[in-house]
Amino acid sequence: MKTAILNQQEIEYKIRRIAFQIYESNLNESQIILAGIKNKGFTFAEKIKACLEEISDINIQLVSLKLDKKNPLNGIEASISSSEYKNESVIIVDDVLNSGSTLIYAVNFFLDQPVKKIQTAVLVDRSHKKYPIKADFVGLSLSTSLSETVKVNFDSPYTAYLLE
Repeated sequence: MKTAILNQQEIEYKIRRIAFQIYESNLNESQIILAGIKNKGFTFAEKIKACLEEISDINIQLVSLKLDKKNPLNGIEASISSSEYKNESVIIVDDVLNSGSTLIYAVNFFLDQPVKKIQTAVLVDRSHKKYPIKADFVGLSLSTSLSETVKVNFDSPYTAYLLE
């Protein structure tokens, strides 16, 4: 069974609200690194970046993070070198926060260099964490059973579904 949890208008509103929260949290920064986890996390990061560019004068560097979500110990590839995020504020972006493993490994990836701060943004937080990580910016918190799945679609029209 498929249940719609967010429609395009609601997703666009949440993207804008998260962008404003990121801006407010980083007012004193001249640049932030927006690191989207491939594929849907990166798409979500692109949309946040576009909104941030409309509302702020902060330089936004969009970064792609590629990792195996089923086996994150296989390593992470980033579209920038580690020297490029040294002493920068980093925001890791993904579409859905489920167990927290993807975000915790992504955070760990950025700890090989000193950074100003690391924050996280997700469209949907399912609250099934196995790791001590939270999302700083959340579009929708949703209690689900472990057998349910959340799917986000950023093709027009944007949708987010709960699959049972």
